[in-house]
Amino acid sequence: MAQPSVSSDPAYQLLLSERIDGFNLKKKDLDLSKLTGQRYQGLDLRNLNAEGLDFSDSRFRNADLRGIDFRQTNLEGCSFASAKISGCYFPKNLSAIEITMSVDKGTRVRCAATRKAAANLPKKDA
Repeated sequence: MAQPSVSSDPAYQLLLSERIDGFNLKKKDLDLSKLTGQRYQGLDLRNLNAEGLDFSDSRFRNADLRGIDFRQTNLEGCSFASAKISGCYFPKNLSAIEITMSVDKGTRVRCAATRKAAANLPKKDA
């Protein structure tokens, strides 16, 4: 797995500088495709409008995510090690066990739809 990068992208820089209100206001005008695979370590992202965002393969170690609604957000492969997640909504395809393991142990979350698709792949002959 590739290490998360630090992008100079304006959308990412708004989040990195914790200017959440500015990000939310400019969200529709920003290129949001570069938010994947990024580091959001230790950031206070409370009040973020996460609807429609793709944070896949990103790291949220020690981030303050309290109250964020992630129900319409791609979180596949994210790590939430020691993140504050009180009051968050998570996608229905992300189990409580996956979230707990990620917060407690730093594992990357796997969404149910992805696991189901992987289970349906043809088996390789040994």
